[in-house]
Amino acid sequence: MKILIVEDEHKVSRFVERALSEQAYTVGVAGSCAAARDALAESPYDAVVLDLGLPDGDGLDLLREWRASGFNEPVLILSARDAVEDRVRGLNLGADDYLPKPFSVDELVARLRSLLRRQGTAPRATVLEHRGVRLDLLARTVTFNGGEVELTSREFALLELFLQNPRRVLTRTLIAEKIWDASYEMETNLIDVYVRRLRMKFDPAEGEPLIKTVRGSGYQLA
Repeated sequence: MKILIVEDEHKVSRFVERALSEQAYTVGVAGSCAAARDALAESPYDAVVLDLGLPDGDGLDLLREWRASGFNEPVLILSARDAVEDRVRGLNLGADDYLPKPFSVDELVARLRSLLRRQGTAPRATVLEHRGVRLDLLARTVTFNGGEVELTSREFALLELFLQNPRRVLTRTLIAEKIWDASYEMETNLIDVYVRRLRMKFDPAEGEPLIKTVRGSGYQLA
């Protein structure tokens, strides 16, 4: 499990990082909104511990942005803002839990573990649909505007990834990790080839293409 800590106080981030690492979590640390955006764009994370008072912006704005882009993993807010209205606002914007500072590291670990367990046991949609594309995870079938489409296993996995993250920009690194189990920058244009194959099978005759290229970033299901 990979956890991203978004915290600008070095002592706090190191303290939390050490505690989570001792529990066998893989931990990333970002000290600003910009660094957090880059971290999530470059690699998938299973949960985020989010401070609100960041040097280049408000963590709540970052949370709102993530949820709007399709990031659905658990977010635990860790903040010195402990007023009831702050907690309510954070939860209303999409946070899964809110722990005020000062905090117990044991409680933080327990809450994260609970969020991840809940995420893992949540009912998963078995049919994904978007703009005429229908993917059935149980039957392993795909149709487009009612007609059946034949896909290889890798094409199926890539389409599933896009359908699970509509309108979220997926970087080449993230796609490589999710589909090819590769955490390095792939040397070939394999990802481009597979995206091109999907486009050939699903792009409408007119209008916006199903999968857009976001220059310098990756791909996005439009």
